[in-house]
Amino acid sequence: MQEGPVNDKSEEAVFMKYLISTLGCKVNQVETQAMEAMLIADGHSRAEAGETADAIIVNTCAVTAESGRKSRQLVRRLGEENPGAVIGICGCYSQIEPELSESLHAKVVFGSGNRIGFVKAVEKAVETGETVIEIDKPFERKQYEELPAGAVSGRTRAMLKIQDGCVNFCTYCIIPYTRGRLRSLPLDSAAAETQRIADEGYRELVLTGIEVASYGVDLPGKPGLADVICRCAEKAGDMRLRLGSLEPTVITEDFCRKLSETGKLCRHFHLSLQSGCDQTLKAMNRKYDTEFFFRRTELLRQYFPGCGLTCDLITGFPGETEEDFSSTLNFIRKCAFSDMHIFPYSRRPGTPADKMPDQCTHAVKARRAAEAQKVCEEMHHEYLQNSVGKILPVLFETEEDGACVGHSDTYVLVSVPGMSLRGQIHDVRITGLNNDKLLGEIIQEAGHVRESI
Repeated sequence: MQEGPVNDKSEEAVFMKYLISTLGCKVNQVETQAMEAMLIADGHSRAEAGETADAIIVNTCAVTAESGRKSRQLVRRLGEENPGAVIGICGCYSQIEPELSESLHAKVVFGSGNRIGFVKAVEKAVETGETVIEIDKPFERKQYEELPAGAVSGRTRAMLKIQDGCVNFCTYCIIPYTRGRLRSLPLDSAAAETQRIADEGYRELVLTGIEVASYGVDLPGKPGLADVICRCAEKAGDMRLRLGSLEPTVITEDFCRKLSETGKLCRHFHLSLQSGCDQTLKAMNRKYDTEFFFRRTELLRQYFPGCGLTCDLITGFPGETEEDFSSTLNFIRKCAFSDMHIFPYSRRPGTPADKMPDQCTHAVKARRAAEAQKVCEEMHHEYLQNSVGKILPVLFETEEDGACVGHSDTYVLVSVPGMSLRGQIHDVRITGLNNDKLLGEIIQEAGHVRESI
């Protein structure tokens, strides 16, 4: 640990080496990036391999009981590897389990809010050894905590959180109880952050939140998700926009038309499906049926031809019969998803589903997940095969084995041979595929970067 002046801190301020880890969703990732940006601005630096950290920060997840177990396991491991380090725990798990979090020898325990205060508390704990436990009541939160967008390293893809909280109360989900009421980033703030990120040279901005379909219900005039996307698009410059997970209820013809007219939005939509059986959807307290959901996929394909459609799916929900599961398999085939995230149902104490009768066994849940995964792989391969011969705009991010690799606007990995193209967007003619990657060749002149999608 080094000492010296840092920004507006006193001359006795302490520089610390930290480790910071995230579990869970993209919102957690955004918040972790913001916290690390604050630490770096205060003069602290990440502990390198072989260095012992002065502070350990873990941003936890509680979406399932397994997520909570992994959060505890990570804290214990990092603590053992860095004896004497101050442990700071925040996030959804510590929000609902503060005592268990504190029992992990944590000096600082916050919940899912006040990231700025959490960082300051960790800094103070390193300097003075002071313990700070601050857990608020999520449903009493009224103000949206504005955090800087961006990424700690690289200038390729950044993320901006535009919304927090959820009041859907799906029967399997604990998140409304950890995140509280709906809160939105004001339109002007979202536009300003987008312009700042574009000016810094990022090429893609992911707009994300806990339940972005409800964006704006708390703001004056009640602007909707399409409104904030359009405002951000106006300030995006050469940067393209990508959306995080969407509830299908927000997808209307007007929504699709407005988004398609921006010319900035990537043709990839990740939809929260969860089941392809109407009876199971009702038991989950989802706000749609399969007919409604399918019509939304058709709308997206009408306005964004060739788009990638992905989804979340839960297998083995309480009461799901073999017939129900068969209906789900038939429905996902009908939707022809380009990829899926498949999860065996995990019981989460504190949710209505945890107390439901007819709980499926672990073996049944795992078997159904494997069957759904097989269908997913078939659909994914077909989507890749159908991409051959097409021209896709690709944002290149890394180099692997003499090739440059990046994501198409449809969120498929594309590899082209040759020089480093990191941070550039090029049109690529797809010539073939290799496992999960499309192979292609740049069709533009060398050095020419695609200006928009």
